[in-house]
Amino acid sequence: MNPGTMTTEPLYREAPYEVTFEATVLAADDNGIVLDRSLFYPQGGGQPGDAGTLVTAGGTSLAIGDTRRDADGAVRHLPNDGVGLPTAGERVHGEINWSLRHIRMRVHTALHLLSVVIPAPVTGGSISDGQGRLDFDLPESTLGRDTVTDELRKLIAADYPVTTEWITEEELDARPELVKTMSVKPPRTGGPVRLVRIGDIDLQPCGGTHVASIAEIGDVRVRKIEKKSRHNRRVNIVLEG
Repeated sequence: MNPGTMTTEPLYREAPYEVTFEATVLAADDNGIVLDRSLFYPQGGGQPGDAGTLVTAGGTSLAIGDTRRDADGAVRHLPNDGVGLPTAGERVHGEINWSLRHIRMRVHTALHLLSVVIPAPVTGGSISDGQGRLDFDLPESTLGRDTVTDELRKLIAADYPVTTEWITEEELDARPELVKTMSVKPPRTGGPVRLVRIGDIDLQPCGGTHVASIAEIGDVRVRKIEKKSRHNRRVNIVLEG
């Protein structure tokens, strides 16, 4: 099969709470294992790629340490060093590392709330295990850690639902106010664009995984606010428990 024709059905988009799945190997080489469908989230939008395991029909367990996406849409599951590769056409049983996925879902959703509390253009961001950050274009700022923390906690206590919907690229172009990020462009594939909605307080393009209700984020705290440059303020948050 021509590698340029391989695509992976992104099961993680509509089923972020599913942990296991069945799939067929399309290709496996030094660049990773490509499946026809996968729950593994590939690195993107500041969110790290999922880890987990793939088990072949013969019972061989393959430890997957990271997941990345090709420009053509193929999701590459990157095995840990020393792991033997399956063959094209082989059936595998996949299982994501749920504890890792869930904590990243909580952080990712909390960062969406942070962009509500601080209504300024986002110039960058990242998600790690139990913490994350957003950079804001704020030439002048009087942000305080306690104030931002209190506002985040108020929103979380309101327990808004988190849902997804889709619009066309043309509709997105007609509504530039939906795009909060200056450095990361919305995920475009030539088809519909995925939006993540938090109740009636936030709506923005995003391809990442999120909790279904923001109370699931739990307690959160602003750990540090940094002045990175004349126009850039970095706000670091951490999950408390």
